[in-house]
Amino acid sequence: MKIIEGINLKKSYTLKRGLFEKKVQINALDGVTLSILKGETFGLVGESGCGKSTLGKVLLRLEEPTEGKIFFENKDITNLPLKEMKILRRKMQIVFQDPYASLNPRKSIFDTLAEPFVVHYQLSKKEILEKIKFILEIVGLSLDSIYKYPHEFSGGQRQRIAIARAIALEPSFIVADEPLSALDISVQAQIIELFLKLQENLELTYLFISHDIHVVAYMAQRVGVMYRGKLVEVGPTKEILKRPLHPYTKLLLEAANLQKEGRGFSRFRIFSNEENGEIQGCAFFSRCEKAKPICKENTPELKDVDKERKIACFL
Repeated sequence: MKIIEGINLKKSYTLKRGLFEKKVQINALDGVTLSILKGETFGLVGESGCGKSTLGKVLLRLEEPTEGKIFFENKDITNLPLKEMKILRRKMQIVFQDPYASLNPRKSIFDTLAEPFVVHYQLSKKEILEKIKFILEIVGLSLDSIYKYPHEFSGGQRQRIAIARAIALEPSFIVADEPLSALDISVQAQIIELFLKLQENLELTYLFISHDIHVVAYMAQRVGVMYRGKLVEVGPTKEILKRPLHPYTKLLLEAANLQKEGRGFSRFRIFSNEENGEIQGCAFFSRCEKAKPICKENTPELKDVDKERKIACFL
């Protein structure tokens, strides 16, 4: 059963380059179709700026899509009124990348974790306190944390608080937007184990966004590879790691493996500013060593290779 689905999602931003330069349209999402099954972790990988975080926010309607449809639990929520979205937000939450920026420094942990209950339910202060104590225990924080402030905690502890806030209303779907990137490597493993424990105990579904394909390999059952606002490959994580099909996925894995071994990065050709606008043909054309004329002229669609694999490539 699909818990959330995005169909042909597009998100465009208009930017102005320089003081007198003309406005340029940036396509952060360019026709993304994606479905996530109930109970699974779907990993989303790609370089910085490829549209991963934008996709997560659009699916939650924290940002509105320029085009496309969004379905949550088989209900079209694309144009759902804000009043109805407020009720739905109990079921869909997000954990942001930077625990230092996502927590209000002027609010105690009690106030931060009490806010969801104040907004969505009418509970007494005593009832809220009991719920907060229970949530802190679940995420592995001591009860004496309740009246402290964010600056009194380490990065890992702050991320635990952010996760506690996300699970407070017992959601069924959580977007984890690069939740490990701001943490020390020694802490990352602890947070990964916390995500896995919460998923098992609370029956959660994750969209787990990361630039680290090795983390996604450990967390996710399926993975989608994004490049310049498009999904270029989707499939079971183990199969994609064992036999990547898209040239970009191959380069991404090569770079990740070289970095893991401490041997630097693979040969990536960084695209120029001129290539940031409208894309004709395959988005990866200018960096692909196997590109053919058809790749420059036509845009490949994401198509089924077999029952579970999809790829957007002419090769």
